[in-house]
Amino acid sequence: MERQGQGTQDIFRNRVRLRHLSCFVAVSQTQHLARAADRLGLTQPAVSKTLSELEELAGTRLLVRRRAGTELTTAGTRFLQHALRILADIDAAAGSVTGEAAQTHERIRLGALPSVVPAVLTDAVLRFRASFPEVGLDIRTGMNRNLIDQLKADVLDLVIGRMDDPVAMESLWFESLGPDSLVLAVRPGHALAQASRATMLDCLAWPLVIPAVGSIPRHNTESLLARHGLRLPDGCVETSDAYLGRLLAEQSDCVWAAPTSAARRALDEGGLVALPIDTLGTEEPVGLLRHKDRTLTPMAEALADCVRAAAHRDASWHGRPAP
Repeated sequence: MERQGQGTQDIFRNRVRLRHLSCFVAVSQTQHLARAADRLGLTQPAVSKTLSELEELAGTRLLVRRRAGTELTTAGTRFLQHALRILADIDAAAGSVTGEAAQTHERIRLGALPSVVPAVLTDAVLRFRASFPEVGLDIRTGMNRNLIDQLKADVLDLVIGRMDDPVAMESLWFESLGPDSLVLAVRPGHALAQASRATMLDCLAWPLVIPAVGSIPRHNTESLLARHGLRLPDGCVETSDAYLGRLLAEQSDCVWAAPTSAARRALDEGGLVALPIDTLGTEEPVGLLRHKDRTLTPMAEALADCVRAAAHRDASWHGRPAP
């Protein structure tokens, strides 16, 4: 077995090419064959063929190809770390002989859950810009698993996200900023806001705006209903866009089920009212995620400090009313 494994390594070492690594990294970062082909200036069949060659050399599946895009396997996630390091070393080697000056303008790439945008992310960005206006920020929002994949693929430097399963969290550090529970919110003039005691069953009599399928808040919403012997009705609006959820609740009779972080600003400003429904058990930690094998720049660390300060200011993550 050892001789066979050594033979596989020899074949891989002798036959793998930089085009294999570049192609694999491009697909991992874009999560789509067509977008990777555009980046590399190749056709999609050429990208697919190159990936197949790499997987044959590696002796294992590195990517799962789906119509909507691609997803790294566990082996692919591990291989990506080495591929990124090799390409970075080659770039550094090229720079050392060509004498090219290092980039002088830093740009930090931050990923965030849509729910943290209204309060925590906005506050963090404003704090950071006030102190470091010369540093660029590239901010992307998305589903938790997608953000994690982009962090692993070196598309992002930092992520404000949630804990995921152990396989997804491999090679990542998670620093909790605090728990984020569900809230059911309506406009102040809503009939449920005027009722002496609203129940989960009462909420189902009104149009619902709920978190997108596949998200942790969506799972918690369904679990909350199940504890009351209920299930989601047909005709719900599903979205992870905190701005859209707020507008729909403020401008209609919709009941918005959302992470408290998403609704906090609207609740503080009086645009929405939280219904007195017990959501105990829906708390999920939100925190900063970073890659274990990459060192953040001083400016990225400063941005992380701004995120921590913003989360500390957001009292909804610490179990007490907002000021």
